[in-house]
Amino acid sequence: MDPQQIKTALGSGLLSFPVTPFDAENRFAPEPYKAHVEWLSGFDAPVLFAAGGTGEFFSLTPEEIPAIVSAAKEAAGSTAIVSGCGYGTEIAVGIAKSVEKAGGDGILLLPHYLIDAPQEGLYAHVKAVCDATGMGVMVYNRDNAVLQADTLARLCDACPNLVGFKDGTGDIGLVRQVTAKMGDRLTYLGGMPTAELFAEAYLGAGFTTYSSAVFNFVPALANRFYAALRAGDRSTCEDILKSFFYPFMDLRSRRKGYAVSAIKAGVRLVGFDAGPVRSPLSDLTGEEEEILKDLIEAHA
Repeated sequence: MDPQQIKTALGSGLLSFPVTPFDAENRFAPEPYKAHVEWLSGFDAPVLFAAGGTGEFFSLTPEEIPAIVSAAKEAAGSTAIVSGCGYGTEIAVGIAKSVEKAGGDGILLLPHYLIDAPQEGLYAHVKAVCDATGMGVMVYNRDNAVLQADTLARLCDACPNLVGFKDGTGDIGLVRQVTAKMGDRLTYLGGMPTAELFAEAYLGAGFTTYSSAVFNFVPALANRFYAALRAGDRSTCEDILKSFFYPFMDLRSRRKGYAVSAIKAGVRLVGFDAGPVRSPLSDLTGEEEEILKDLIEAHA
């Protein structure tokens, strides 16, 4: 897809980030991954994000990412594949180039590694990545990589292939300033952990969609919530929040990193060989997996 096509796809429906399965030797396991991606592509999600945050991007080597993108493209049919990209500028540029060579449709630029940076540094970082690829680029505003509205506007002027803005700050004042300033120049994507908990607020701020981590294992439920949200059916949204998302949030909040670990456990529980998480994350306990199993079965 060219940048404008991926921009349109990103804004056209619910999105998700498949987990990355690992085998007993902690290596990427392509066959289970393709089986899971093929299953997910049968539900309503116009774009899937390979090697994203839920896909443990932070635990992958740059050399592993093209193979993951290639496997996703093979399995996804007509569903577009956007890849995670990040770390320092030189590494991010290399990842972007390798993703494009592997057939990816776009990249999501995650925060750079470790250190805080001034707006000029963030501008130079994003521009270098955009300049390195012909694919559409979406920036992920969170943690140590928070672009202010004026910086983002400069990047939009300088980088025609910058097509999307994903927010994980939860700062509704900032995101409303961004959507007001940039208008339809960008597609806007909610990116808070368990994004359904914040979806109504982001919809009011001008965001058309979000990435659903639970789509990994309850895609039909995730689509039902999204459809109700877009239709203004608050009663259905509240019912699903109370019966599924708030109990899931309680489980997710038990330990740092469970925003990823709980998703991977869910994928295993619905029958896919996702393997364990990589360190520094840790998997759910057996008791916690039973809690999640009961929650999934109640919404099957």
